[in-house]
Amino acid sequence: MESEICEECIMSEMQRVTITVLGRVQGVFFRDSTMRKARELGLAGTVRNLPDGSVQILAQGLPGAVQALVAWSHEGPPAALVREVRVTHSTPDPGLDDFTVTF
Repeated sequence: MESEICEECIMSEMQRVTITVLGRVQGVFFRDSTMRKARELGLAGTVRNLPDGSVQILAQGLPGAVQALVAWSHEGPPAALVREVRVTHSTPDPGLDDFTVTF
């Protein structure tokens, strides 16, 4: 007999955050670097530039992977100069299954 996957159980183990990164973070490959790092960590979500010059990252996955991306966001790619990182937590979305750059 096949075991059923408890989607609610899986989602309860997941963490979802919105990370806003301020500083010199646009025009320095921050979005592309974030996407590669998030995929390396097995995270789902999106990254986009905001009109105020910041970068917004929505990331969801296992807590350790999410925290690793938050830590990475304090540095970003080599050309970035991160001044501030803001993190807010929210409820995981079972519909997220990939990490993409949005415009």
